[in-house]
Amino acid sequence: MLLGEYTHTIDEKGRMSVPSKFRKEFGKKMIVTHGLDNCLFAFSEKNWQKFSNELSKLSFANSDNRKFTRFILGGAIEAEVDGAGRILLPDFLRKFAGLSGKAVFAGVHDRAEIWSEETWVAYKKGVEKNVDLLAERLGEMGVSL
Repeated sequence: MLLGEYTHTIDEKGRMSVPSKFRKEFGKKMIVTHGLDNCLFAFSEKNWQKFSNELSKLSFANSDNRKFTRFILGGAIEAEVDGAGRILLPDFLRKFAGLSGKAVFAGVHDRAEIWSEETWVAYKKGVEKNVDLLAERLGEMGVSL
């Protein structure tokens, strides 16, 4: 399970260290793609298979399904973890998420999210202001906390 947040630097070549606590979960290769809320999603190969299988069940006759599937699958890359524990993030993914300088790896159970440090800090502040309301809404949906 992927938990916690870790800040790392992205070097001039677009390489970023994978948190050592995440490396065992990911192994030597991970799938990185466009995420939601201006971040990237990173999956182990096993969890990517599960996720992409769910996407394949969506009807391609529906326009929104096609758009979302293209967005996720079309933006996906296989990132190999090098001997120093780094992955190379291509320009198009770094631009999408606004990544340069410092970035945050956030563990979200079965995937990690990669955020620009600035976007992550702003996002967390917004969530923290509304966490009580979010918990209440989850309770209304039957989620017991």
